[in-house]
Amino acid sequence: MNENDISKIIVDCCFKIHKELGPGLLESVYEEVLSYELIKCGLKIERQKGIPVVYDDLKMELGFRADIIVENKVIIELKSIEAIAPVHTKQLLTYLKLTGLKLGLLINFNEALLKDGIKRIVNNL
Repeated sequence: MNENDISKIIVDCCFKIHKELGPGLLESVYEEVLSYELIKCGLKIERQKGIPVVYDDLKMELGFRADIIVENKVIIELKSIEAIAPVHTKQLLTYLKLTGLKLGLLINFNEALLKDGIKRIVNNL
C-alpha cells in the first residue's frame, strides 16, 4: 500500500469521525478515535512517537512527537484549533524531512466543513 492509498483511508476515517462527533472536542479525543478507526481498517499505527533530531554530531533523542504515524509512511498531525497557521504546515514539512517520510496530513477537526481543515504536505513524493 502506497502513501496515496493510506491517505485515502485516513481522510475517509476523518470524515466519518467529523460527521459523528463534529468540531470542538479536544485534539486528544480525535487522536484516540482516529487511531481506533485506523486499526479497525487493518493499518499499523504508532501514536505519540518520539522522533530524534540529529544536528551535525549532536543527537537529541526527542526532537518532537508525531501524533500518529501510519504504516511507517504517513505522518498525521492533528489539530483542534480556530485556524491552521502557515507555521503548522512548515512544522509538518520539517517533521517529514527529519523522518525521511514523504507524506503528511495536517488535519484540523475544528472546522464546520472538515474538507477546509485538511492539508496535504509532501516531501519529495
